[in-house]
Amino acid sequence: MTLLNKILVIVVVVLVVVLGGILSWREFAGVPSLYAVYLRTGDLYFGRLTRFPSFGLKQVYLLQVNQTNKENPLSIQRFSDVFWGPEDEVTINRDDVVWFTKLRSDSQLAELIKKNPTLAAPQQPATTAPQPQQQPAPQEPAPKQQQ
Repeated sequence: MTLLNKILVIVVVVLVVVLGGILSWREFAGVPSLYAVYLRTGDLYFGRLTRFPSFGLKQVYLLQVNQTNKENPLSIQRFSDVFWGPEDEVTINRDDVVWFTKLRSDSQLAELIKKNPTLAAPQQPATTAPQPQQQPAPQEPAPKQQQ
């Protein structure tokens, strides 16, 4: 090998190591940022944004609207906990994205997810907790009428 080839190999190895270090530092160092992604369908998802190898989210939460609940019409649910059992990541077609934004680390949603990362139901105040349903008292059969 010529001296030029040796230098070229060393430069390529150093660049690969530096690039690998940067990518792993972004992945594993510190608290990952949460993003909100709003789609053309009206769906709003939250999670860690991924851009490579494809655009999408990991550690995904979705916003659900319950118009029948006037006190708490919005709830957040972990995507992997929905009844059909998807994995905890979603690939998103960039053409369907209306907008996406990074959430502040002190936002109410970010704080809620930090405190309860396995969130599966809306967080409701204790005063609105569902009351247990009372079973109706068994009734005695009506007396038979004589004919």
